Amino acid sequence: MTDSGSFSWAPTRRGFGAGMGALAATLLGPQIASAQGAQSANLAMVGEPQSLDPMASTADLVSIIMQHVYEPLFTFDANGAVQPMLAAEMPKIAADGKLYTIELRKGVKLHNGRDLDAEDVVASLKRWVEMTPRGKALSKSIASIAAKGPSTVEIALNDLQPALLAHLALPSGYAGIMAKESIANPLVEFVGTGPYKFRERKPDQFVVLTKFDGYVSRSEPANGYAGKKEAKIAELRFIPAPNANTRVEGVVAGQYHFADQLPVEANKKLASSSAAKAVLTMPYGFPYFPTNTKQGPMADLKVRQAFQMALDEEEILLAGFGDPKFFALAPSHFPKGSPFNSDAGAERYSKADAAGAKKLLVEAKYDGAPIRILNSKQYDFHHRMALVMAEQLKAAGFTVTLDVVDWATLVQRRGDPALWDVYITHSAFFPEPMLSPPQLGDGAPGWWKTPAKDAALAAFNGEPDPAKRGPLWAKVQQVVYDEVPYIRAGNFGSLAGVSSKMKGYTPMPFPAFWNVELN
Repeated sequence: MTDSGSFSWAPTRRGFGAGMGALAATLLGPQIASAQGAQSANLAMVGEPQSLDPMASTADLVSIIMQHVYEPLFTFDANGAVQPMLAAEMPKIAADGKLYTIELRKGVKLHNGRDLDAEDVVASLKRWVEMTPRGKALSKSIASIAAKGPSTVEIALNDLQPALLAHLALPSGYAGIMAKESIANPLVEFVGTGPYKFRERKPDQFVVLTKFDGYVSRSEPANGYAGKKEAKIAELRFIPAPNANTRVEGVVAGQYHFADQLPVEANKKLASSSAAKAVLTMPYGFPYFPTNTKQGPMADLKVRQAFQMALDEEEILLAGFGDPKFFALAPSHFPKGSPFNSDAGAERYSKADAAGAKKLLVEAKYDGAPIRILNSKQYDFHHRMALVMAEQLKAAGFTVTLDVVDWATLVQRRGDPALWDVYITHSAFFPEPMLSPPQLGDGAPGWWKTPAKDAALAAFNGEPDPAKRGPLWAKVQQVVYDEVPYIRAGNFGSLAGVSSKMKGYTPMPFPAFWNVELN
């Protein structure tokens, strides 16, 4: 059977793959057997996490693991509304919208045994501002972050930031709160407040988290990432399984209790399995293709516009997902029902106009320099889309090379503008436009910064009235279509495999395993 996801705002950069098969049964058997003896959940992930520092990487895999260790001040409920987590309640906001006073929950324990205090929060948020793309983008707007007593934090702003709380809630590039004495670059201790604490990492084998007996939960009912959290499983073992077929075979064989980001072809196999079931979240998110606006051929606006004009998004999505029930064409960046749904720029979407693209390349005096498409087979739908994209670009007169690497290498290389021109990634839907893609901020790979972008975002971010922000987002979306810092392919669904022994799992963009138990 297939369960549909119920996390309504939902549906990040993870994906579907394909490959080796049951070889993992032989390789992982002893390790998994010992974990099962310790009441361990064996969770097959798409690869090895680049880091365990939630502020050092925006890769979803890092956030999926470390959201169990670190908690934010605020988080999202199942409807995408911001709710307090380590904050006692929603903040008091001054009349001018520029001062946030946040009271912390009292008696919350850190993993080292002492109580969380305002100094921990201040140190963590200052690190977040210094290290993460979203934090850096907000840094110009933040006048100060200060402790006002042991359980009160004040954030003073230079200008309005209606999305501030949503930024603090997002698991990607996580504003997770950590013990101030553990803060270092790089982190060598992982001391948070979450229901699980870090125990061990063996690269290319596993990351192990264990139940934190001193965890102090909220009392409200569980709701998305908000509310009550309980560690019902003694140990969470995150196992890198880069080959998608390995994840499929492992969950069907009962070796994995959860297998993330499965290829759509696995749906039939899971439907006939008694050991596991398919869980489909649709719509889940969107593939997108950032362009290098800093150097190389894509630094020329007309070359980027030719790139956009050449693409047939339906053909690309079909290559990635195979069956139309797993994807949908969508020129709007937000679904119907969202206040940010807009057709702005839609006339530029999925043009599939090779002749028009060739004309733009002539105008740009494109010299045939290769367009390097950085992609990874760990997300097999990324690679499938890259193959079709390459053929479409060649038909439009581009010279193309495919740079196929593992995901950790891609995350590393995308930070160097000398190494790529386009890369393939994806994101979930989030209720606030400024959360995704990170290219909307400053400094993210792609390095998009123009007067039109700055003006559109300044107007959007300077408007606190929710009713007025929708039309202002339409102007931002138009600039994205005009200047092509990234191309949003459409929408897609996410397929996971869940063991019949696992109870209480709720599909969410960043899979979470608190409030989950094993029979």
